[in-house]
Order: sequence, then structure tokens, then C-alpha cells
Amino acid sequence: MKTAVIETGGKQYMVEAGNIITIEKLSGEHKKGDKIAFDKVLLIDDGKETKLGAPYIKGASVGALFESEGKGKKINIVKFKSKSRYTRRQGHRQPFMKVKIENIG
Repeated sequence: MKTAVIETGGKQYMVEAGNIITIEKLSGEHKKGDKIAFDKVLLIDDGKETKLGAPYIKGASVGALFESEGKGKKINIVKFKSKSRYTRRQGHRQPFMKVKIENIG
């Protein structure tokens, strides 16, 4: 089984064909079933041979299908200074995308 390490959204993911991964949201509009290609491939391993990039492998790409998008759990940010009546509250939900890896090549 082929495995690869890709980079997207400032993070690295180890993927195999058929995996569903959660990544940082990509710009643009996407519908269910849209094809996405990741060209920042750092490593490809097929069990016999391992290819390493420096930093990326030229000509290699990983194909994926868009599944869904959403927002993560809410994170509460609280700023507080004692004895000065200063309190600030803010919430944040990080957007994400779920993609299904189709092929590695």
C-alpha cells in the first residue's frame, strides 16, 4: 500500500489511499465530490522504494475528493487583569475541510 506525506495549511499529514483526513480550510468554493490535488509531497513510500523530496518531490501529486467542511470546537479566549476591572472574552471556531484521499502518484 502506498503512503505519502503531504503538506497543506502549514501542517504535514501521512496519508494512504482511502483515508479521510481533516485539514485546514482551503480558499475558494468547493462542492461534495470536487477533486483537489496536493502538489506539496514530501515523501512517497510503496513498500519497496522510498522517495524523499528536498523539500518536495518534483512531479508528484496526491489526488483527493472534497467530502465536507465545518467548524471545530469553540475555544474561549479570556483576558483578565486583577484590580483594574479589565475583562475581555472572545470565542473562536477554526474552519476545517474533510477530504478523502483517492490516489498517490
